[in-house]
Amino acid sequence: MGAPGGIAQADVVRSMIPARIDRLPWSPFHTRMVVALGTAWVLEGLEITVASAVAATLSEPAALNMSSAEVGALATVYLVGEVVGALFFGNLSDKLGRRRLFMVTLAVYLIGSGLTAFTLGASTPWIIYMYATRFIAGMGIGGEYAAMHSAIDELVPARHRGRVDIGISGTYWGGAILGTLGTLLFLNELPTDVGWRIGFLLGPVLAVVILFVRRHLPESPRWQVMHGREREAEESIALIEHEVERTGRRLPPVDPSRALEIRPSPHRGYLTLVKVLFRQYPSRSVLGATLMITQSFLYNAIFFTYTLVLTKIYGVPSAAAPWYLITFAAGNLAGPLLLGPLFDTVGRRKMIAGTYLLAGMLLAGSAWLFYAGVLSAFTQTVLWCVIFFFASAGASSAYLTVSELFPVEVRAQAIAVFFAIAQCFGALGPVLYGALIGDGADKSRLAVGYLIAAGVMVAGALVELVLGVDAEGRSLEDVTRPLSSVEKAGKTVSDTPGLAGQSVKPPSASRRKDIT
Repeated sequence: MGAPGGIAQADVVRSMIPARIDRLPWSPFHTRMVVALGTAWVLEGLEITVASAVAATLSEPAALNMSSAEVGALATVYLVGEVVGALFFGNLSDKLGRRRLFMVTLAVYLIGSGLTAFTLGASTPWIIYMYATRFIAGMGIGGEYAAMHSAIDELVPARHRGRVDIGISGTYWGGAILGTLGTLLFLNELPTDVGWRIGFLLGPVLAVVILFVRRHLPESPRWQVMHGREREAEESIALIEHEVERTGRRLPPVDPSRALEIRPSPHRGYLTLVKVLFRQYPSRSVLGATLMITQSFLYNAIFFTYTLVLTKIYGVPSAAAPWYLITFAAGNLAGPLLLGPLFDTVGRRKMIAGTYLLAGMLLAGSAWLFYAGVLSAFTQTVLWCVIFFFASAGASSAYLTVSELFPVEVRAQAIAVFFAIAQCFGALGPVLYGALIGDGADKSRLAVGYLIAAGVMVAGALVELVLGVDAEGRSLEDVTRPLSSVEKAGKTVSDTPGLAGQSVKPPSASRRKDIT
């Protein structure tokens, strides 16, 4: 075996580690891991909701007396931070490991959001300070997505991967509910200049607790073995297996035919990712981009303008709008949790296309009812709950798709790039739909906007039907061969499920190392 941190370029490693991970039964270790890592989405939902809820408060003289433009720019700065953080920390996650980065990114978020609460005034230096803290918080959350999704998908057994990944993404809406309830309490019951500060501290308090839980999670053995850290990979998988066996479960033997032969290599950066996306997996790249962009456009268009619809069109008082959000969020939370298991049983292609298609068709129907004027604030919210019950599960599957369809060596970077693309396109939604809503007098324009969003989701469904990959129940290495994988002589790269890597010559027996 090579040194723990070293890479022997000429040696070929025959590893059973991916197979050992996939044969594991569900255990308390997996539950603890999901809780510790999945909180990234809870924090994001909480953070976005708090920032939206306190926006009006920040412009009050009793708080910071910021202008509307200054308050609005906070969301933009946070979004830019997310994109930068995803790209920066995504690269580091593939280079330095999942564990280091999901510790670092959570700490970065904790510091950024926590320091926001200590903005002391509306003078130029303090406004710059607040923008800087929002940017830092955004970087932390953006980096969380890349490191966290990579770690979860590489540690969860294949037969559970779909429901776990989709359920975790859906917990964004649990965070939104917590954020709404928290801001309703703190903004209404505490002095103006105190309530908004407490709101920004909710996430960091939760992050401190989660940091202690994450400290005991191992590194991804898949990442370790691909980077020549065979000894460390063996220690990590042995630790996980020991925890499973402590519950009294006997582990079944591993099928020797599931062994994977790899030639560990140094870190592969964004240049390699570009080649993977455009040369090796062009159709998968189109699929991932389509799913991410369409769901982001839909959510940013509807979610960030829902209060305008309620207040300007249905006449709901601003103070009552958050209660409608809780109902809306409940539908979004229920969808991934209840439909998630079907992505592992019915299958990826059918469920992804089905949820996108149903969401699009239901939204088109609601557009007609909206234009006809037969909806009230209550019935509109009920329709949103039903639409996004399906849309939320579909949107969550976009992150699962991107994580599954690209090699382990560039997985975090792939998630980061597609997340950045989705955020950039999604940012167009609130601008467009805010203009369509206007003063609320002309419903026809917004009805057309809803039809556009419905068409976008239907388009996503069609792309999934044509280009989707049936990844349910399959090992990550079967869905996408690692770039370091050593194939049989003459086997070539193709953009089809289960094949990846480059044509290579078979290794000589003297250069092969076996690890369990």
